[in-house]
Amino acid sequence: MKNKRVVVGMSGGVDSSVAAYLLKQQGFDVVGLFMKNWEDDDTDTYCSSRQDFLDAVSVADVMDIPIEAVNFSVEYKDRVFSHFLAEYQAGRTPNPDVLCNAEIKFKAFLDHATQLGADYIATGHYAQVRKVEGVFQLLKGEDGTKDQSYFLYRLNQAQLANTFFPIGHLYKRDVRNIARQLKLPNASKKDSTGICFIGERPFREFLNRYLPREPGEIQTPEGKVVGEHMGLMYYTIGQRQGLGIGGTQGGSEEPWYVSAKDTGRNVLVVVQGHNHADLFRASLKATDLTWISGKQPHCNWVYSAKTRYRQADAPCAISSLNQEWCQIDFAQNQWAVTPGQSVVIYESKVCLGGGIIAG
Repeated sequence: MKNKRVVVGMSGGVDSSVAAYLLKQQGFDVVGLFMKNWEDDDTDTYCSSRQDFLDAVSVADVMDIPIEAVNFSVEYKDRVFSHFLAEYQAGRTPNPDVLCNAEIKFKAFLDHATQLGADYIATGHYAQVRKVEGVFQLLKGEDGTKDQSYFLYRLNQAQLANTFFPIGHLYKRDVRNIARQLKLPNASKKDSTGICFIGERPFREFLNRYLPREPGEIQTPEGKVVGEHMGLMYYTIGQRQGLGIGGTQGGSEEPWYVSAKDTGRNVLVVVQGHNHADLFRASLKATDLTWISGKQPHCNWVYSAKTRYRQADAPCAISSLNQEWCQIDFAQNQWAVTPGQSVVIYESKVCLGGGIIAG
């Protein structure tokens, strides 16, 4: 292992820091790489990249490993952010973290690491890789509350063959304990949440900088007008807060939820009650499919799926499948299935791949 170089994506957080430490303990030649993916409006008010870089450098200093910063903001804007805006403009709700992993962290980063003489790359994701009969499999992280395989389902065989997930077998509490024992400066640092380029800023304010507002009517499925929306891009299926049409939980009137977005008429459709039938789906159609093994799964086999991160696995079967799209049928109706989000298919702990929810 002493002759094998691993370039670790160090974000300044505790997970990637402990990942780097574990690899060094195993005898690898470890090099840290801090990725800067966003420059627009990069201020301390909403963006923590400056502090994150300082934390990564501090950790590298403690571990006595070299670290380099690389700017992927151009690649990010071209490959991730442009898609993010196009999806919102089309009335869908994308997940940029999925595309960021496939296009930046395991493509642009992998290419750059190779130039640095890397034999492998590593990240602090809670996921695992194993090789079975010559095929690399992506497995869920051991800590079910932190498993991040959902965000990695677009990875391919070449990417997995050169990737380590050193903390995938650990629980978060164990990672924190290791960091504290090492007295890392970020041992108690809060986990980052949300979309990296939005940070803590108001979401509507951010989108309004890039896309024009197109207000329209809020209607019930029967066509009754109950309010006005600020623009379909600001809303997602299952959303309750921010509708401005009354109805609060615990009150005399059931709360309103977004059940559909009619982009042709610029109408936001809402229903009352969390358990309204219009909020549930027995099946979905997915496009832009990707399968980790390179082979399609079987039709009508029992699998499980997630239609959003942190969702419990839902038993399902793939009833129709070709190169372009598939239909997934669920054993129990699923709540707030959202076009633009990813549906990820599992066979036990093995992530098979997935696609983008089209309808």
